[in-house]
Formats: sequence, C-alpha cells, structure tokens
Amino acid sequence: MWTEELFRVKKPVIALLHLRALPGDPLFDAEKGLEYVTECALKELDALQRGGVDGVLIANEFSLPYQHRAPAVTISAMAYVIGRLRESLSIPFGVNVVLNPMATVEMGAALGADFVRNTFTGAYIGESGITDTDPAAYVRRRQELGRPDLKMLFKVNPESDTYLAPRDIKKITKSIIFHDLPDGLCVSGASAGSETDTSLIEEVRSVSGNVPVFANTGCTAANITRMLSVCDGALVGTAFKRGGFSGHADPELVKEFMDIVKDYRKAL
Repeated sequence: MWTEELFRVKKPVIALLHLRALPGDPLFDAEKGLEYVTECALKELDALQRGGVDGVLIANEFSLPYQHRAPAVTISAMAYVIGRLRESLSIPFGVNVVLNPMATVEMGAALGADFVRNTFTGAYIGESGITDTDPAAYVRRRQELGRPDLKMLFKVNPESDTYLAPRDIKKITKSIIFHDLPDGLCVSGASAGSETDTSLIEEVRSVSGNVPVFANTGCTAANITRMLSVCDGALVGTAFKRGGFSGHADPELVKEFMDIVKDYRKAL
C-alpha cells in the first residue's frame, strides 16, 4: 500500500494538529492574535513529532461553528500558519479545511502537502444544515493543479452528520471506490472524538480492496491495538491532548500512545 511508502511504517498513526481559532472565527483571541495561534501550533507539532507520530494532519478544528464556504481570511490564516510550520516538519503532512473539500484540495496542492482529508462524497444533513458534494470537481482540480500524487482521504461516514438517504456502508464504500477514485477511506464514530465501531471498520475493509482504511475518530491508548487490528491506520487527536479536545498535545501522552503502537507493529 502507498501508506507504507509514504509513512515508512505499517499501519501509520496520523496525528491531528488542531489550529486554534483563526481571525474571523467567534472564538478567535484578537488580543493574542495570529502569532499566538502559530506559537501554539509550533508547540503542538513539536510535541507530536517528539512523541513519535508517523504523520500530521493540520485542520481548523476550532473554527466553530464551521462554514460551508471558508472565507479568504480563514484560507489566508491557515496558509500562513502552515507555512510557518513547514520549516519544522520532519514527517509527512496533510491539510483539512473543515467542511470545505475544494479549499482543502487547493490548499494541499499549493502548500506541498502529502495528503488531504475531507468529506469528498455524499449528501448529508446535520446541525450545520444540508451538505452536498462534488467529487468529480475535487478530483479533477487536483489533476489541474499538477498534483496527482496528492493523496485524498475520503470520509465514508462523516461524524455528527447522516446521509440524506441512508444506505448500507458496504454499498457506499463500493460506490466511492468505483466512481470517485479515493486514495484512502476514513471511518468515523457518531461524533468527533467518539470511538469508531470496529464492526463498521471491518465492513468497509471487507470491500475496500487495495484502498487503505483508517479509523477516523475515538482512538485511545486503551483501544488502539484493537483498532489497528481491523484497519490500515488511524487518525488520532484528543488522545494526544492533556485536558481533552480543547487542551494541548502532551509529548508524554503521545510517546506512551506511540510506544503501544510500536510494540504492536513488532508482531506484524
């Protein structure tokens, strides 16, 4: 699988680096400014890399409530911060502009990212309203920008939202693979941070063929070996933080987690 070539390990763990609220966001701290967001991101990156994660996905998770069309101020602020992080990155990285698949692809291509993650397919309903997608446009845009190598991780079942017309997860997976050419598939729990049902991952994995499947939410030090036993990698955020979702990555927590992963890999 391409994951082993990019991350140089089996069953990679990709850390989520959640950027603090950005200019224009309701939670943005105008007194501390964008430099504070950048300083926090640099500290998080240092903690994650020292702890031994295999990759990092940089996302505007604190841009609450999320916007269906990210404005220029959000895109600009993210690009600035990620540009500053680039100097310190020593592992593969990806980007995710929450709820904005096209902006995600364009930012990933422009900043030289290795991969991107978003909701690239389907039509959903949730607290943010109705979400529709255009996978053909996103995949073609990647090609237009000269980045066919940019790996696209598709969410099979976005957390917190539900399909407008519920379908069997295996049928959804088969359709995504046949019609939309995903590089990876992400399987989520019922909400951000909630544990992904391993039986759901197994269903997706049973029909995914050579497309890697990732556990997208709810991985912890207590369940990560069980999660990795049924998938090809994991995306991990809250488990690396001291103080929960709104806390900050702690290098000790990261190392403890990754030591468990490394011990598990020895038996593969």
